[in-house]
Amino acid sequence: EKTKLLQNYPNPFNPETWIPFQLKEASEVTIRIYDLHGNLIRTLHLGYLPAGLYLGRTEAAYWDGRNELGEKVASGIYIYQMQAGSKVFARKMVILK
Repeated sequence: EKTKLLQNYPNPFNPETWIPFQLKEASEVTIRIYDLHGNLIRTLHLGYLPAGLYLGRTEAAYWDGRNELGEKVASGIYIYQMQAGSKVFARKMVILK
């Protein structure tokens, strides 16, 4: 079908979430998480993945609610962005503690 980024679940979440997506074609996939000020919080390098659905907890991208230093992030709204090849998608998610 087409490449798309789906809504994370659960949303809101605490302390972890899964980010499902779909790839139309094999691509290098990276997910970046930003706060509302545009600061990069965490980068998830998923590597080169074949076309397909990545929906369940064993396939979707996993985020433990921590920044690059391993610290738990604060409650609030975050933006997650997926880059798959030359395509970029973004969505919002909420952490509630």
